[in-house]
Amino acid sequence: MKKIEKAALFLKQHRQLFRCPVCQAAYTAVTDKSIICPNGHRLDLSKKGTLYFLRRAIAPEYDKEMLLCRRRILQAGLFDPFVNLIKTQLPAKATALDVGCGEGTTLNQMEDQLATAVGFDISTDGINLATQQVTKAFFCVADLAHLPFNEHTFDVIFNIFSPSNYQEFGRILRPAGKVIKVIPNADYLKELRRTLYADDAQNKTYSNEAVLTHFKENYAKVTEKQVKYQFSLTPALSHDLLYMTPLHWHAKPERIQAVLAEPFSKITVDVTVLTGEK
Repeated sequence: MKKIEKAALFLKQHRQLFRCPVCQAAYTAVTDKSIICPNGHRLDLSKKGTLYFLRRAIAPEYDKEMLLCRRRILQAGLFDPFVNLIKTQLPAKATALDVGCGEGTTLNQMEDQLATAVGFDISTDGINLATQQVTKAFFCVADLAHLPFNEHTFDVIFNIFSPSNYQEFGRILRPAGKVIKVIPNADYLKELRRTLYADDAQNKTYSNEAVLTHFKENYAKVTEKQVKYQFSLTPALSHDLLYMTPLHWHAKPERIQAVLAEPFSKITVDVTVLTGEK
């Protein structure tokens, strides 16, 4: 079955998840290649089986090369320990949304434990890469500020190293739903950060205090679990690590060259997995 055919079947089975980005009405019809709202607004599936919900172009921060670097190192296992922890927290037969899913590897690693999986990102490159995996998930291009999903449709929202919109999360979560958010701790990728910003005290360290406080302000019941480990790197993976993260964006060229000249053999992953419920 072609990707567009699989996507059309998904929409027919899960049309109730989506709402029109123009008038916010729930979609009422699905054809072989389109989804249509009661006011006649139509969105067509791409050949890759995705929907484009953006009403205006938004320039993504991650380019295709960054996404490819991210895919290679994630598929090598960089995030496996905390992804495995998340899997233990998933309710049975959950309908889940991955916010800012990027190139889709993390959702792909969890989808076997989900009844329904949807991922979105503002990056068309990322969403196109996500569809290149063997996956049962549905992927779309959408904006965090205006989510194209109906009220109370998701059991779980994944928010992994991505911006949050707690008002929208509350609108689309079911009453007993949960938000699982992963945030970096002070030692996350510390070897890379300290090399790139050896002479820059402001960027050499990181604090997640503001992000953590904001999360706790939005959820009455919060659990926190720290996951910290070291991940072994080949020279090729060290290169991918450098370019998969925004840390290199503001680094001096000579500091980037220092990382390339002496690749890391290991890197520290230090994160907190937050689970929030209303």
